[in-house]
Amino acid sequence: MTAADVGDRDGAAVLLDGIRTQFPRLSYGWADQGYRGPFLDWVRQATGITLQVVARRDGGMRRSWAPAGAPPRVVPRFAVVPRRWVVERTFAWLGRYRRLSKDYEYLPVTSENAIYLAMSITLLRRTGRASGPGGSSHSRAGAPARSAGWG
Repeated sequence: MTAADVGDRDGAAVLLDGIRTQFPRLSYGWADQGYRGPFLDWVRQATGITLQVVARRDGGMRRSWAPAGAPPRVVPRFAVVPRRWVVERTFAWLGRYRRLSKDYEYLPVTSENAIYLAMSITLLRRTGRASGPGGSSHSRAGAPARSAGWG
């Protein structure tokens, strides 16, 4: 977690700077379109990690240029971005926990710890459901149908 005035690329550079010591097997990842350009080369050279930029199939353009007399290219208003659903699904899981549904915390480390706790609870519920007897009353995301009570 970084301050709001830190750009995404700067924050990613700090995050990726020492990542090989903690995750030596990490070799591939996905990045948003904001990380295109020389940043991808830096990541590959500095860490040995290959990042794939996830883009819309139409290139992310809402409008397109067409030669005079040619019909304009049809660009859909909504397009599913590959792998983006993984991030959105995880944010939805975190949003089910009352403490993370709004930005209540003053210190970023408190929010970070709440995220660790929420994901640990989700993981424990899933492993308990997988090894437990018969059916389950839990939702597909691993959290109960009602809001979690910690916080």
